[in-house]
Amino acid sequence: MIDRSLTLRLLSASTLALAFAQPALAQDVDSSDTEATGAEVAENGQLDMIVVTANRREENLQQVPVSAATLSADATRSIFDAGADITALSAHVPGLFVESSNGRAAPRFYIRGLGNTDFDLAASQPVSVVMDDVVHENVTLKSFPIFDVERVEVLRGPQGTLFGRNTPAGIVKIDTVKPGDDFAVTGSASYGSFGSVAIDGGVTVPVAPGLASVRLSGMWQQRDNWVDNGFTGEEDAYGAYTDIAGRAQILLTPSDRLSILGSYSIRDLDGTSTLFRANILGPGNNDLNENYDRDTVFYDAGAGNQAQYKAEIITGKVDYEADFATFTSITSWADSEGSSRGDIDGGFGASFLPVMGPGFIPFPSDTQDSIELDQFTQEVRLASNGGGALDWQVGGFYFDSDFDVTTVGFDFPPSVTVNHTNESWAVFGQVTSQLTDTIKLTGGLRYTEDDKAFFVRDAADPQAREVSDERLSWDLAAFVDLTADASVYARVASGFRAPTIQGRDVAFFAPPSIATSEKIMSYEVGFKSELADRRVRLNGAAYFYNIEDPQFSAVGGAGNLVQLVNAADGRGWGFELDSAFQITPNFLVTAGASYNNTEIRDENLAVGICAQCTVLDPIVNLSGTDRALVDGNPFPNAPEWIADLTARYAIPLGSVGELFAYTDWTYQGETSFFLYDSAEYVVDNQIEGGLRVGYAKQDGTFEVALFARNITDADNVKGGIDFNNNTAFVNDPRVIGLSVRFDY
Repeated sequence: MIDRSLTLRLLSASTLALAFAQPALAQDVDSSDTEATGAEVAENGQLDMIVVTANRREENLQQVPVSAATLSADATRSIFDAGADITALSAHVPGLFVESSNGRAAPRFYIRGLGNTDFDLAASQPVSVVMDDVVHENVTLKSFPIFDVERVEVLRGPQGTLFGRNTPAGIVKIDTVKPGDDFAVTGSASYGSFGSVAIDGGVTVPVAPGLASVRLSGMWQQRDNWVDNGFTGEEDAYGAYTDIAGRAQILLTPSDRLSILGSYSIRDLDGTSTLFRANILGPGNNDLNENYDRDTVFYDAGAGNQAQYKAEIITGKVDYEADFATFTSITSWADSEGSSRGDIDGGFGASFLPVMGPGFIPFPSDTQDSIELDQFTQEVRLASNGGGALDWQVGGFYFDSDFDVTTVGFDFPPSVTVNHTNESWAVFGQVTSQLTDTIKLTGGLRYTEDDKAFFVRDAADPQAREVSDERLSWDLAAFVDLTADASVYARVASGFRAPTIQGRDVAFFAPPSIATSEKIMSYEVGFKSELADRRVRLNGAAYFYNIEDPQFSAVGGAGNLVQLVNAADGRGWGFELDSAFQITPNFLVTAGASYNNTEIRDENLAVGICAQCTVLDPIVNLSGTDRALVDGNPFPNAPEWIADLTARYAIPLGSVGELFAYTDWTYQGETSFFLYDSAEYVVDNQIEGGLRVGYAKQDGTFEVALFARNITDADNVKGGIDFNNNTAFVNDPRVIGLSVRFDY
């Protein structure tokens, strides 16, 4: 077996060494091929064209009948200046929310309010993460770090026609930099508060120009311990992490028609899992109280809240361009393994022990989850080469995963290992017809079959379960050019999430739970425009969707359960607005906003409630247990408002350099954490900002800057644990530092 840790360190070390040692060798590269830093403006002061691949082919964002938004490589690097994980993408695009109660290991994505609050490593999510054309289905793969990135796209609404893994909500699509025919080297390095280090680099080496090229890229993020343990008196006991990842790619082009791209990616994470903090909310409100101290926790268990995860992804992509169409094959193998442990009650002692705190602790909770995962995917596509009145593509997709999840309690519950398998296949097609010079119609159809199985390993009763479903997904869109610079579109799309099995409660002597398929119908109208000689871009969309049998996870409650439930119905409506303003050639402002109104519609759906918080829903007693009726409540972790703002202003210094200031801000409106409504577990008006001030070359080849993330040091609650006490966890602190970037 490959020594992945050694391979990763050799790959990352060699990549970063090349990236930071060789910029002088790249001076002959034409600077016009590089991407402008920060503002990314065209030479004439216009906004750059944004290219997206929402339809599995490169297109101008302004010509795609989908609500989509992008983050450029430069904006993405700014977000990760302080070594943040993938959850830092949250709210940087209207309609996108990302959170995690598993540290840097298992993020949860939400688009237009649709997601899954289940913290288990086997959780199913309605948002797909697709990196370099490969779906990252399991939550541990979705946490794979973003580095050496070309762009990040967020496609909102059902995308089931061309992307076939659980896409009723949308897709986060990540494309990394690929090998090319020219030598190129890019890199960034930053150092900041708490010993925060973030290094990201990539090198392209044309081995045989026109025939073979290699790109090596790597990432190293780390932070020192900075949180004290107030119970033991140990200083700087928690908060550290080291996250290393690398990627090696080789591109072979034996002819003008044939290209073969091979990729090997690897990750090694060793860090601190989420720090839960006992009784820091309320009671009776959502304010942080006197038990809260960002720099201190009070733990008597958890063994340091350690989290260790490794991942390995191998992908082969073949493109052959025939006279009439291009054939594409994408084959990928991925595996992930690791574990995380935490002091889940967030405090020390218990009500039946001599001491306890902070606040009331009914009982201690210390658990560890681990996973061993294998995933295989195969996709084939045949797509017309475009340029005519009719564009089309057809294809097939196969998915297979097999993984074990082990839950261990210290001292409860006893160790239990469960196995999940999932096999799915699909065939799909899409046609786009240019009916007239101004009207374009697009239609897509996909047939999917999805089978899941579950059993308990090493148990007298394996509690085996199997679920299966087969569905047609379809979409139809019309796109109309009103003028050369403005267009409108309408889109109707269906999607579904296959039946799901959740077996975490087996560890707590309860049977696995099952949710049947959820089916979504989405209706969307939008506009896209570029005004003032392409110095203003305004794109917007309004939507309504209805979900039949939506899948929800009833997480926590006094019974500490993770149970899948189907509501009778769910609805959502809202809008998104994306804009950019090139006010002057040296001053760029972007702004986005989304409003999202979601509603659970089921008069009989009752779920477990918290142990200590203030429940605002009607309470019923079922079989001796109090439950909350959640009809009319919003979906959990579905912010009503999300907004983002960036601005970059530069002062030229001669013809070569410039002084610049760049700032980015996000806003998250009212958000309820659970299915039931409570005074404590809802947040509102959360704001975070970042700032960069420095010197850059105008051609984008070099930049040095002072930066700050969470510049106001805002204390924002990001989630809660409700089964024991009013426990919550918070965002990262302010980090101030220095960064250097180059691109040759």
